[in-house]
Amino acid sequence: MVVFHHYVGYGGGSKPEDSAWGRPVQDVFHRASWLGAYLWTGICLFFVISGFVICMSSWGRPVGDFVRSRVIRLYPAYWFAVLACSAVVTVWPLVRHTLPAEQVLANLTMFHEGLGIKDVDAVYWTLWVELRFYLLFAIVVWQGVTYRRIVAFCSIWTVAGLVSASTKWPVLEFFAMSEVSSFFIAGLALYLVHRYGPNLMLFGIVGISWILSVLYTIQHQRELNPYLDRPGLPIWPAVLLTTLSYLVIIAVALGWASRIQWRWLTFAGALTYPLYLLHETMGWTALRALYDRGTKPWVAVGVVTGGMLVASWLVHRFIEKPLTPRLKRGMTTSIAQLRAAEPLLPKATPPPAPEPAPVLQAGVPSWVPAPPADDTRAPHEPSPF
Repeated sequence: MVVFHHYVGYGGGSKPEDSAWGRPVQDVFHRASWLGAYLWTGICLFFVISGFVICMSSWGRPVGDFVRSRVIRLYPAYWFAVLACSAVVTVWPLVRHTLPAEQVLANLTMFHEGLGIKDVDAVYWTLWVELRFYLLFAIVVWQGVTYRRIVAFCSIWTVAGLVSASTKWPVLEFFAMSEVSSFFIAGLALYLVHRYGPNLMLFGIVGISWILSVLYTIQHQRELNPYLDRPGLPIWPAVLLTTLSYLVIIAVALGWASRIQWRWLTFAGALTYPLYLLHETMGWTALRALYDRGTKPWVAVGVVTGGMLVASWLVHRFIEKPLTPRLKRGMTTSIAQLRAAEPLLPKATPPPAPEPAPVLQAGVPSWVPAPPADDTRAPHEPSPF
């Protein structure tokens, strides 16, 4: 969806010097560009999936493992993409120009937006959103992921987003991410539906999140239309696609998609992250080079998309696979050394150990209901309801 949006629905901008086609994309693709103008909503689906998967993968794991898993998943392909994109726009500045070297180095940290530094490739803005989500959710992982803590987290984050949107407090806005937090919250709640079965509270969280997500979709499409040089473009298709994104993950949460076991999906899933990182600026550059040499637009889109898929496989095969285990071993050693480090102060006689509190009650507000079943219940057991 996002690749189609960037190549056929957007093209880099309406200005000839910025566009992959040297002219407005609607002059090139006509009706197809109308559909492509709405497919940025693939990001909405991505954020809901992210909430679902992060909740699933962090269950029962310590915070050190959670941090390590995020680092080894995100950084190897990202480092390559930053350097590759910088090299391409340096050699072929057809649609974009390279950033100064110090800004490229800052991009390698993935924290550059916090410093007010521009992205090497505009798609990286979602990674900054993801990092802030991980930082917030690490608090839950640190305490231990349970049904009640997830419900409390979703409720508090929703309220914080509403407060930040009305007060405009910079620090609260930074963490609450009121525009997009509803997608992550819906994903978290839907994983609880998947693990424990549906109930009114969880679908209440999903319903409120859907309303907030629709409001964001309407606002974003309205802001995007003039940028696409299409001020009169209707809004409802974007709302429909956002709603379909929710319905897809609801179907997964309820087990309706459990029979889909096609092996190629695992392979395709491994390519999605490298494809996302590589496709935009480098893809526009390749499209412009082909189109300026007389290649027909749809042929150029097919060739570049195929080339980006091959490049994504190469990154997965020769960057992610070799670096991931090495990075994992290095971080595992570092975490082990940190845990085993001697304290700086002399050891004091420890006080008597208090009686252990129930896990589900510790650090959780009393207003959060108990889970419908014990947290150790298998994900696919029938719901107690």
